[in-house]
This record gives sequence, C-alpha cells and structure tokens, in this order.
Amino acid sequence: MARSCPVEDLEPLASLVQRLGVLLAAGVAPASAWHYLADAATGPMAERVRSVAGAADGGAAVADALVAVAASGGRNDPAWRGLAAAWLVATEAGAPLAPTLGSLAASLRSLAKNARDLTTARAGPVATARMVMVLPAVGMLFALALGFDSLGALVTTAPGLVCLGSGLVLMVLARLWNRRLVTAATPTNHTPGLGLDLMAIAVSGGTSLTRARQVVVQARERCGLAPDGTDAAIDDVLELSSRAGVPAAALLRSEAIEARRIARSDGERKAATLGVLLMLPLGLCILPAFMLLAVAPLLIAVISSTVGSLG
Repeated sequence: MARSCPVEDLEPLASLVQRLGVLLAAGVAPASAWHYLADAATGPMAERVRSVAGAADGGAAVADALVAVAASGGRNDPAWRGLAAAWLVATEAGAPLAPTLGSLAASLRSLAKNARDLTTARAGPVATARMVMVLPAVGMLFALALGFDSLGALVTTAPGLVCLGSGLVLMVLARLWNRRLVTAATPTNHTPGLGLDLMAIAVSGGTSLTRARQVVVQARERCGLAPDGTDAAIDDVLELSSRAGVPAAALLRSEAIEARRIARSDGERKAATLGVLLMLPLGLCILPAFMLLAVAPLLIAVISSTVGSLG
C-alpha cells in the first residue's frame, strides 16, 4: 500500500518551491534552477531533487519527473503531485512560472500548518486509546507481583480459559473499533483547495476559460490527482468574476485559502469528537477485558489457593 505524504515533508517542499520561484524570477533557466537546488539540497529531500534535476538536464519533462518522485519508494505524495500539476498547468497555459511557484509555496505552508494543527489535535485521543489498550497486561503483572499465579489460573483452568477467550475477543474488537474511529477522523484530502489553485494558475496565463479548464483537467489526470470536489466552487467563482468584472485568479486563490480554512476547522472538529467517541470502546470492550484478563484470574487464583490450603 502506498504511503501518503508525511507532515514533516510539506515545509521543506514549500521552501524548495519558494527558492525555485526566486531563481526563475531572476532569469535562471528551469533546468539550471533544479541543478542549483540539487547541489544545495540536504537530508531526505536531496535525492528527490537530484532525480528531478537529472531528468531536467536530460531534456525530460519536469512534470513527469515530479510525478515519478511522488510515486518513488512506495509513496503516494499528493504535495509533489500538486507541484507537478502546477508546473504543467503553468507551462501549458503560458502562465509565468515564478509567481506561480511563489503562490504554490504559500499554499504548501498553509497545508503544513493545517497538518500540524490536526496532528496536535489528534495526538491526545490517539495516545489515550493506545494507553488503555495495555491495561489488562498491567493488571496481570500487578497480580503476579502480589504473588498470585493469575497467569496459570488463566491458562490452566476452565473458567480461566473462558475469561481468556472472551477477553482476547474484546481486546481485538476494541483495537479494530479504535482504528476505525481514528481513520474516520483522519483527513482524506491532503491538498484542499488545490483545484482552485490550479485554475487560478491557468487563468493567470491569459488563456480562455474553456482552455483553462481543459488544461487543469489534463494536468490532474497526467499527474494522478483525483478530483477534489472543487468544480462547483470554481464555477461559482468564475461566475462571480464575470458578473463583477474582476480578475478570476485572485478570487480563485482566495477561495482556495477558504477551502483550507474549512478543512482545518473540520479536522479539528473531528479530532475533538474523536476524544469522546474513543470512550465507547474503552467502556464497552477494554474495561470488561481488563476484568476478564486481570481481575477474574486473580480471583480464581485466590480461591484456588484458599481451597488448596484448606484441603
């Protein structure tokens, strides 16, 4: 299964895109700009930048090289695919690359902040879920420390085996339930507002709206970006731009910023709800499993010890 973009990769990528835009604005050719960036690159980003620079030096399309980097090593990096799509749209629509990359860098930094905020909001509930999963094991160790063979009672007696089977079933159910809740609270769209940004790039090149739409659709398909549900928002913005007689690019970028704000708010709401929902598997599965795997074997061991001493 492909791995999506780690949060920590977004900020370095934003810095890379910003530097690339500055170099292009200074008149450096795209292939040379990637070569300079590759010479200065360090850390995990260096290999990817060198790969793009090598493709650019060889005359290959930069967008295709970026897509290859996004899929390398079993990854599925939507941020790199977004960069590839932005590069391709700017090239096809005749939009200047330097300001395009500057706007994209700002978008990537906004996405990085979104991701950090959501990771922080989910950290508490996820840590709580992981901690309570070890409660039965802690209880069993506590019983052994008191000198009671609760583990023996759990695996050698009929009541213990019943408790063991029931407790393990509850623990597995709790783990699956927790995982499903956390997955439901995890954002699935890692690049909110990207479709609006791409359309803003396309129209800033002075091409017709029909041509701009076509370029964006083709770029998304070529770069492997799934539809992000921004078509209706793009239609509304373009209609407003036509009625008001104002440039569409600024309105589209403003709408993209709003889309990222909504995505962040929605993620924070889901993270807050997650903290409450995780109480359900805790109360219905983990605590009963704790009773079955820790408390019940302790009682069985105590009763067996008492009966044995009386006999």
